[in-house]
Order: sequence, then structure tokens, then C-alpha cells
Amino acid sequence: MAKAKPAQQSSFGKWAVIGAVLVALYALCSYLDANVDKFFAMTPDALNAAVQTSLTTARMAGQEKNSTYVVDTLLGNLVKTYPDLDLQTHFRNKDEWVFNNAGGAMGSMFIIHASITEYLIIFGSAVGTEGHTGRHTADDYFHILTGQQRCYAAGDLSPLIYNPGDVNLMERGVVRQYMMEGETWALEYAAGWIPPMLPFGLADMMSSTLDYVSFYHTCRITAREMIKNLLRGKI
Repeated sequence: MAKAKPAQQSSFGKWAVIGAVLVALYALCSYLDANVDKFFAMTPDALNAAVQTSLTTARMAGQEKNSTYVVDTLLGNLVKTYPDLDLQTHFRNKDEWVFNNAGGAMGSMFIIHASITEYLIIFGSAVGTEGHTGRHTADDYFHILTGQQRCYAAGDLSPLIYNPGDVNLMERGVVRQYMMEGETWALEYAAGWIPPMLPFGLADMMSSTLDYVSFYHTCRITAREMIKNLLRGKI
């Protein structure tokens, strides 16, 4: 029996170290989560102001239903709002657009900004779509630019309706079913922890559509933008 004590002590010491590491990791994650907003470079209010200005410009030009005009105007306003951010604005480059299948819905997106704690994209569909929003680790602000979005939570018998200029705020952890009418486009801003959201945005392409080309380009562009921002000191 006496010979077994060193092994028992060694085993106890190993589990003590593992336990200490797990506790330290939990404490670090809790601290980072409580202070995640300190890493944000954008604000919902400033983004909404850029959207409203763009929609007003489009209405004055009689182009409020012209999605291309609205997006082009908005991207110009975003550059003025955030001159220090290296935003992607070449939305006419088809190579920067990717199809996205997630939660049963299909749309296409243009990634304006992607980092560990934020992403900003143009998302929508020219023909309409509907599906599951997902349950995410970030607050999601969906600014309608053209068209209309409808959504509801389980138990609601009437939909929430969002038109151009409206913002559908999906707080972290909230889940809904949503639909977008034909030719509906939005500026989508997510603020929180972005990496845990990626499996939801990629799983359908691997398991159902088998669209490996879109999968590759989504990963390529997202990784490019996240790494670029990390090198600039933007988490």
C-alpha cells in the first residue's frame, strides 16, 4: 500500500493543475465577455445615422427602391463615418459576394468588416428567403435598406414587420423565424463574439447544399478581414 501513495499523489496533483487551469480559463473568459464592448470600433447609433442619411439621399433622388444606388450611397457614408477603419467598399466586384445558406435560408452577402468582436455586412436576397435566425453570441442589428423583413418568436401569433429605415435588434441568445420579401437588402451589424457564430453560417454549405466554392470564398474573405484587423490591433 505504501508504494501506491506516490502514484495517488501524482494523480491528485495532475487533476489539481487541470482544475486550476480550467478555473483560470473560465475567469479569463468571464472577464473578456463582461468587457467585450471595449473592443468595438462601431456603434449602432452611428451606423443607423449612416443608413438614415443614405435612405434620405436615395428618396430625394427618386432611387429609394434602387438597391444598388442605396448600397453604393451607404458605403460612401460608412467610409465618412469610420475613416480609420479599412472598410471593404468594392461591392460591384462579384468576387467579393458569396452565397450564404444558414438555418434553411439562402441569401448573399458582401463583407464590409470582419473582426473577432464585430462584423458588418450587406445581406439579403433578390428573390426572397426565409429560415431560422440562429441563437448567437452577439447582438445583431439588422438595418433594412430595401424591401421588408418579417419575423416572430415561438409563441407569437403575429409577426414583427420591418421596412426600410427600421432596425431589427436580435439580442444575443434570442431566436426567431424570419422571412424577407423579394429584393430585400439590409446592413447587418453583429457586436459580440463572432467566431462562435461561424459554424451556423457554414454548416449548411457542408451538410446540405455541398456548395464548397461558396464555403471556400466565405472562409477566405472572413479570414482575410479578421487577420487584417488583428494586425491593425483590432480584436
